[in-house]
Amino acid sequence: MKLASFAFTILALFHTPLATFAQAPSLDAEDIKIAEQLRDEALKSSKGYAIVESLTTEVGPRMAGTPGDAAAVKWGEAKLKELGFDKVWKEPVTFPTWKRGVETAEVISPYPQPLVITALGFSIGTAAEGLTAEIKAYETLEDLKNAPDNDAKGKIVFIKYKMKKARDGSGYGPAVSARGSGAVEAAKKGAVGILIRSIGTDSHRMAHTGMMRYADDVVRIPAAALSAPDADLLENMLKRGKPVEVKMTLGARDGQEYTSYNVIGEITGSEKPEEYVLIGGHLDSWDLGTGALDDGAGVAITTAAAELIARLPQRPKRSIRVIMWANEEQGLVGAKAYAEAHKNDLNNIITGAESDFGAGKIWRIDSRVKADALPVAKKIAEIMEPLGISYGNNRAGGGPDLIPLRQLGVSVFSLRQDGTDYFDYHHTPDDTLDKIDKAALDQNTAAYVVLAYLSAQMDGDFGTDIE
Repeated sequence: MKLASFAFTILALFHTPLATFAQAPSLDAEDIKIAEQLRDEALKSSKGYAIVESLTTEVGPRMAGTPGDAAAVKWGEAKLKELGFDKVWKEPVTFPTWKRGVETAEVISPYPQPLVITALGFSIGTAAEGLTAEIKAYETLEDLKNAPDNDAKGKIVFIKYKMKKARDGSGYGPAVSARGSGAVEAAKKGAVGILIRSIGTDSHRMAHTGMMRYADDVVRIPAAALSAPDADLLENMLKRGKPVEVKMTLGARDGQEYTSYNVIGEITGSEKPEEYVLIGGHLDSWDLGTGALDDGAGVAITTAAAELIARLPQRPKRSIRVIMWANEEQGLVGAKAYAEAHKNDLNNIITGAESDFGAGKIWRIDSRVKADALPVAKKIAEIMEPLGISYGNNRAGGGPDLIPLRQLGVSVFSLRQDGTDYFDYHHTPDDTLDKIDKAALDQNTAAYVVLAYLSAQMDGDFGTDIE
């Protein structure tokens, strides 16, 4: 459908005057028809793909606190203005930074071979000459925790646990704890360094980076992830019963404090502009790939959905706000800053949803709304059924950057993407544009446009103190 014809069809569906909000949350039949038109138009738009192509080509890697981060902020502002958002602004976010530096490893004995590693975010570096020590292997983080005192004294701990592939990404939680706190637990056992099997589901010889944390009262040791094939290689060497000695060299170091920004674009509502539906994705990425899946796709999907609504001849009742969050990767820093800045305005947030799980097709929608708004949530899901999406439950998380707002009682939705292959690429050099399927991205945009539009138009609300 051509844009002029699309706009004419939508104009014919608008009803006046606007109805007064009913006590029980509800959807108007004509708004549902408009949502269906928007859904079908999104499947033909491919606007989202153009946006993520622009971000990955013109900016590329954008780790928090780097020149790529600053370039991404400028790109985000310019893109939102170019796409016709009514308001575009920035909100500052300040945080410490980290520099990667050199990262190499090799088996010294008994079978000398190179290894592929990457430093974990905020790891300290080794001495310039590197760190050489014998490997001490543990199956899981729990095995390491339960080991005797000084069990790894003077050694490099190796955690072997292999993440399991799952459509919903449920294998991530049991695996990622080794990345987050492995260095602390290894140091408690006397280790001088730690290597973990990458938190990923691929067999490529690429290591997966990601954040780790130290504890103030525990000595800091260098921490890195091994590619899956190299983790297998170490396991095979260890099976031969001989001591395995490894040298690792990391140039990682802390950087200076830095101020970045949450970049925000708004389609301003025609009736209650102070109330808004919040959608978005995080603008930062790790430095190894171009951040196409994590989270250029999420930025693109939600921006494209709002832009499609902006094409309508009349603005929706409420505003639709797209947030390109700052520094999600290093601890939801932008999300926490936004929640703090807007904590006295929570009643104006109708609901929120973040896209941050790649670009696979959405297969389920979950809600977190008050009981009498469940029929509206389920009706929204029903309108998504032609996209292959069904309703799940009322226990949505909303996405990582919505955790701070959700914990303050804001209603959220989760549009569950198929993440079967997501962790093949997550936090690796392989997170690039070619992994995105245009049709799947359009399906995502179609789902978000339905949610955003109907949430902005609904009579009543989803609740403001949701547990």
